[in-house]
Amino acid sequence: MLSVSDLSVGYKGLLAIQDVSFEVRSGEIVSLIGSNGAGKTTLLKTILGLIKPVKGEIRLNGQVISGLPAYEVVKKKIALVPEGRRLFPRLSVRDNLLLGAYTVESKAQIAESLDAVLRQFPWIKERADQLAGTLSGGEQQQVAIARGLMSRPELLMLDEPSLGVMPKLVTEIFSTVRHIAGEGVTVLLVEQNVFEALQICQRAYVLQTGRIVMEGTGSELSESDLVRKAYLGM
Repeated sequence: MLSVSDLSVGYKGLLAIQDVSFEVRSGEIVSLIGSNGAGKTTLLKTILGLIKPVKGEIRLNGQVISGLPAYEVVKKKIALVPEGRRLFPRLSVRDNLLLGAYTVESKAQIAESLDAVLRQFPWIKERADQLAGTLSGGEQQQVAIARGLMSRPELLMLDEPSLGVMPKLVTEIFSTVRHIAGEGVTVLLVEQNVFEALQICQRAYVLQTGRIVMEGTGSELSESDLVRKAYLGM
């Protein structure tokens, strides 16, 4: 579904991403793991069209999307749940969800999407009129994921979904990601919680200082001495 080839991205003459290549196949959960500052968020923003690459190519379902503006990329059934959730705190939960469906032209499809996310997150229905800024961190993260699903994406990119979430809710967040994938949505997961990320993915890539240094299945990387020492504290 997603193919990234020899991608390099720079800021003010310095490369944040260097010659990165990876792929995400339809129906997979693929994790991108790495320490803070490794370039994970930059990579997602470049895929979405928020940052233009210095070189390289990005293809989605065989079509080249590198260089397209973000508003064109999101029309191709790709959605990003950004780091830090980025909800509109003074809007209601319902209005935040509806903003996620701005690329959907059919009112009937928007209603179907809203029904679907309310089935996925039943507690939201009772809190739909509440201001988003009054929710807890874990609740806001679930609303952010629900907002991402409102555009009916084929590929959902999640940037640090466990960040700022209480430990007891982290497992629930990752269970939600599993469920989303089970419903047929392909997932690209960027996450510093390496243990959980490797538990739920089919394949994973390790990003260090802007380069892919390892790849393999989740179980293979869980057993890697490099990953265990650098990211799992073992």
